[in-house]
Amino acid sequence: MTMVRIQSVRKRFGPVEVLKGVSLEVPEGGVVCVVGPSGSGKSTLLRCVNRLETIDSGRIWVDGELIGYREQGDKLHLLRPEELCLQRRKIGMVFQRFHLFPHMTALENVIEGPCSVLRTPRAQATQRARELLDRVGLADRAHHYPAQLSGGQQQRVAIARSLAMDPKVMLFDEPTSALDPELVQEVLTVMRDLATSGITMIVVTHEMGFAREAGDHLVFVDDGVIVEEGPPREVLSSPRHERTRAFLGQVL
Repeated sequence: MTMVRIQSVRKRFGPVEVLKGVSLEVPEGGVVCVVGPSGSGKSTLLRCVNRLETIDSGRIWVDGELIGYREQGDKLHLLRPEELCLQRRKIGMVFQRFHLFPHMTALENVIEGPCSVLRTPRAQATQRARELLDRVGLADRAHHYPAQLSGGQQQRVAIARSLAMDPKVMLFDEPTSALDPELVQEVLTVMRDLATSGITMIVVTHEMGFAREAGDHLVFVDDGVIVEEGPPREVLSSPRHERTRAFLGQVL
């Protein structure tokens, strides 16, 4: 089953076309890693999947549902904000910056979504949150505020917060890029665990080791187009396109 289908997506910011007809399919349970130079359109593509950015043309489906629009005949109609919020419930996203609520503890950050959006009973949400914090190695930090946590710990709380909504797809937008080097591995360890758990993941990353070990499919994006894609080990060890070889020569 295809969990995410991106078809001929174009996105422009003023005179600059950032995405130039990108198409990609992600199978259920697949881990797709997206790599490429800064400004190539990787993060924009990710943000289009959960409609944080509107697309100029093309279509995106998640779990068989057209994102952002309702199709009637041969016409597309924009969804109302409340309808879009319902769609986003199935898409979790972890950003470069952690975006935790500073006045809430780690536990409170994790239960906020289920309680406020899903109307989950607080006791049930709290039990689930404790399980998720334990999963990301932070059971003993449940009552710490973000300011009391390291960057890596905050990012792991952010992952637990996204998982608490039971998403169909997890999107990661360079989740380790804002971390000190010694904190990167603790976040990647959690992501490797997720990759083996069967949840569908799209990961924009500069961590080629993670892409090689945990990814099922590697996509190299440059200047708004997919230049090359395939099994991670194959692309990283024997890239076919000259532009891919040049990029990997700088980062490997």
